[in-house]
Amino acid sequence: MQVNLRESWWIRDVEVPTRLVLAPMAGVSVQAFRRQGRRYGAGLVCSEMVSCAGLEHRNERTLGYLRVGADEHPLAIQIFGSDPAVMAEASRMVEAAGADLVDVNFGCPVRKVTKTGAGVMLLDDPDRACSIVEAMAAAVSIPISVKLRRGLENGSRVCLDVGPRLVEAGAASLTLHPRSAKQMYTGVADHHLTAELVSLVDVPVVASGDVTSRARAQAVLATTGAAAVMVGRGAQGNPWALREIIDGDCAEPTREEVAAELTLFVRETVRELGEHRASGFLKKFYGWYLGRGRFPRPFKQELVQLAATDEVVTRLFAASPGAAEIVERLEAELPDPQDEILLDQMPISLYGGG
Repeated sequence: MQVNLRESWWIRDVEVPTRLVLAPMAGVSVQAFRRQGRRYGAGLVCSEMVSCAGLEHRNERTLGYLRVGADEHPLAIQIFGSDPAVMAEASRMVEAAGADLVDVNFGCPVRKVTKTGAGVMLLDDPDRACSIVEAMAAAVSIPISVKLRRGLENGSRVCLDVGPRLVEAGAASLTLHPRSAKQMYTGVADHHLTAELVSLVDVPVVASGDVTSRARAQAVLATTGAAAVMVGRGAQGNPWALREIIDGDCAEPTREEVAAELTLFVRETVRELGEHRASGFLKKFYGWYLGRGRFPRPFKQELVQLAATDEVVTRLFAASPGAAEIVERLEAELPDPQDEILLDQMPISLYGGG
């Protein structure tokens, strides 16, 4: 059975125009990444997860402002924490920032998160997890979505017990990454578990994990009954993967297209983070964009060594002269920055990324 990936679906009163969701990723999901994902077919984009404690205390290094662009909707802002009252207040701030959904992370297995009792640890404390969702749902008018893993241990099925309880507590959508916390990103995502969760709840379920092609997306949607698929690592520096999944367009980008998308990403990230922070943050992206045989490896190494992002752009234009014209067109399509909603003092995640 072929599923129309361009068909819209709903999370309560929020319409999502395609069945492709761009995952929240720490140190990756800055506004430039989200905007690019929307242009290439993602129906819903997500911020990286933000500490609710940071929102409460204002004591982390800050990103400056959380910018919600006119071209990002629908947008989910993801938060994490373990205190229901603090998570409720953070949800109010997310709503004030202009997000369409507030997403709560009950799936992160990273020590910096789990040691606080947050992330995937809450699957072992379902009463607290439900209290968090209930408090958040009571605090805001926008829908609450929840991202979770199968459980802490390999073979765990705890998500099938906790998932329906989260819906009863007020979750309007669930996203399941059917790997255990112990697996991290190794092994295979068991989407038989996703199908079981779909059968147990009456809200849309998003299937996350190992969706790397249009064929795989179609297979996961057809066999699980999920409302949409989530794509994460495969889209890092590679928005063309989203295009292939959503439309079946397998055409490799030209060097000019690659250089243009990277240039726009660099400029937009500098606008968001400032030159000093952006110059270090962007270095990992050079390999992601320029790899896959698109540019010689020494060229990537050359860019990493450059101190200023203007120098990076100059080298990209020199290597791909036609890129400048594409960038000009892309920048002309960006919304007016004055249309953005700003929330003062939004902290970065614990990862120290953007």
